[in-house]
Amino acid sequence: MTAKITTLMQLSLVICLSIASSFVAGQALNSEQKTQLKQLQSTALQSQLSYQLIESLTTEVGHRLMGSAGDEKAIIWAVNKMKALGFDKVWTEPVTGSYWLRGTAKAHIVAPYPHDLVVLALGGSVATAESGITANVAHFETLADLQAIPDNSLEGKIAFVSYQMTRHIDGNGYGPAVGTRVNGAVVAAQKGASALVMRSVGTDNNRIAHTGIMRYQDKVKKIPAAALSNPDADLLLNQLKRGGEVSLYLNITARTDAEVVATSANVIGEFTGSEKPDEIVALGAHLDSWDVGAGALDDGLGIGMVMAAAHHIGQLPQRPKRTIRVILFAAEEVGLLGAKQYVKDHQAELDTHVLGAEWDFGIGRIYKMTPGVGAQSLNAIRELGQYLAPLGVALSAENNGRAQSDMGALSDAGMPSINFSPDGEHYFDYHHTENDTLDKVQPEALKINTAIYTMFAYFAAQSSADFRH
Repeated sequence: MTAKITTLMQLSLVICLSIASSFVAGQALNSEQKTQLKQLQSTALQSQLSYQLIESLTTEVGHRLMGSAGDEKAIIWAVNKMKALGFDKVWTEPVTGSYWLRGTAKAHIVAPYPHDLVVLALGGSVATAESGITANVAHFETLADLQAIPDNSLEGKIAFVSYQMTRHIDGNGYGPAVGTRVNGAVVAAQKGASALVMRSVGTDNNRIAHTGIMRYQDKVKKIPAAALSNPDADLLLNQLKRGGEVSLYLNITARTDAEVVATSANVIGEFTGSEKPDEIVALGAHLDSWDVGAGALDDGLGIGMVMAAAHHIGQLPQRPKRTIRVILFAAEEVGLLGAKQYVKDHQAELDTHVLGAEWDFGIGRIYKMTPGVGAQSLNAIRELGQYLAPLGVALSAENNGRAQSDMGALSDAGMPSINFSPDGEHYFDYHHTENDTLDKVQPEALKINTAIYTMFAYFAAQSSADFRH
């Protein structure tokens, strides 16, 4: 009996050792690469580079709307910075679009109780008449309420939608609020309104307005569209609650110059892979910003992080196996034009983009990552999750991750992707406003997030996993 037990114990030990050996052999990184990954984490956590890049961008360039002088300066800035950071290859690819000029926007309540209001034209809005518009306000709590009324029933009125965005760590209040910004002017025009005014898509209580892109439709009259600051939307509501007519004056001088083609560019830099240079790990951010604020959060954070992450890896004694490509996309704010152009320009090589991620949301620390990869490569992703867990990153149980913003176009074209979820509870306090400035950057969270992107990029570049399968 004792001999049998001893034999069974020995057999169990052999099986356990065999399983353990198989697990080690199946790991994406060997012991030397794990040590390198740990060193990269330490380097990124101690480095000021990502912050220094954001400070440089916001100080030396500032806002950078598609086709503006700031946009042109940003392209030059990005090319020069990539070269200074030691990227092996740096180049630009042209992106074109229409040229919109913001001009000025003014609004005030005429009656019953006169007040000046803080207002911003929505991106792409047409102008009012030179003398402005004065009209009674028709109030709607939601875009759906506006959609529900008969066509041509708002003749001679300004439509006002007061829906207020809600605050969430993952920013999921944005979707229900942004529809009015994008489509509200078309709906209001169909109802006969002379203009659309909406509560800003933001979670703050500051007296600043939030801009953002809106859309017109062919064969629907183009009417001016503007956003009110949250406190001024409350003020307008308080006057409406008193039951009488409220008269509003609006004057917008914005215009799209049909004679001018706005020219921008995607800025791309690479650290070439040592063994598989044609296989690309893609890191993305968008270079443009709205023409208010300094674009520190949207998307200076992403620019600083992905450039710093690639640089840290590029300083290693030996390059990882795959190429790491940083893509700073043009014209995200005005319709993802740079992303669409990139997909078009790189259609023939999209299947060589083995894994990608972008940063274009949030301020605080990353708390979760959601993969969008082939089922067979999930074990490699779980291994990555183990390396990132000490930095507070949980691995989602879902495998439906889509890269953020511009890089989402590559996800849709088949690129395996990771979506990193940062704390975005306060992001929409500043989003698309004058308040998007350097002081809103959280330096310690930035270091941690840069370390996460650095480790992700190194892991993806060294792993033998085929993330499409």
